[in-house]
Amino acid sequence: MTLLLISLLALKHFIFDFAWQTQSEVANKGSYGNPKGLLHSYKHALGTLLVLSPITSLFFTLAVADGVIHYHIDWVKMNYGEQDPTKPRFWRDFGLDQLAHTLTYVALTAIALTFKF
Repeated sequence: MTLLLISLLALKHFIFDFAWQTQSEVANKGSYGNPKGLLHSYKHALGTLLVLSPITSLFFTLAVADGVIHYHIDWVKMNYGEQDPTKPRFWRDFGLDQLAHTLTYVALTAIALTFKF
């Protein structure tokens, strides 16, 4: 069950961070409170809600937590990370961003499985 949940959360991450993320969301994630940046994180929260709702009664709380955490990870990357992909630091910062999201999913999975229905 652990690998299944982490895999589903990783798939959700791919869908909302790469396949369905709009250029407007990307452009506005660094402006704190911008509706487009918030929408991006709301999509992640909804995806997490769908993944975790069959598993734990804490699905709503964990989905909100994922949305809030995701928002702030992205905001930090946009404001403090390198934005030029031709520079090596961009790839380090991008990797740190993805690692932070992945560790969030590991933590959400651990909590969800600890507090199953």
